[in-house]
Amino acid sequence: MPNIKELDVNGARRRIDADPDRMLLSVLRDDLDLTGTKYGCGEGQCAACTVLLDGQPVKSCITRVGAAAGKRILTIEGLAPAGQLHPVQDAFLNADAMQCGWCTPGMILGAVALLKATPNPTEAQIVSGMNGHICRCGTYPRIVRAIQAAAGKGGSA
Repeated sequence: MPNIKELDVNGARRRIDADPDRMLLSVLRDDLDLTGTKYGCGEGQCAACTVLLDGQPVKSCITRVGAAAGKRILTIEGLAPAGQLHPVQDAFLNADAMQCGWCTPGMILGAVALLKATPNPTEAQIVSGMNGHICRCGTYPRIVRAIQAAAGKGGSA
């Protein structure tokens, strides 16, 4: 199988030379220097490595880069391309929804996908939609508040 030569990352074509069986997380971090996406468990269980692939959340630590070829990849760096925070990022800051910050990029991208699918979610829908995103610091109530606040500010955009 030939190496992957190009990816669409954060709205830009990025040249790479990667074995299609490599994990997307390692290509993003090691080859493209996009270190906002975090390595958590390496098994797809914590969702710290979540990115959006054609708008859908995927765990990049278990997603092969070959599966991302030809699709739009959005990382945390791509949410604020002009320096203006995305409404979900702004809501996380205002709600103090992070402590150590390790899970935050994956949480934010998961929330963006949730709000795109359900623009005005109930608390139960937020809890269900964010299931699998693990915050070791336990800021879950603030995360829910942040997502509720972002829903009112166009957080799915």
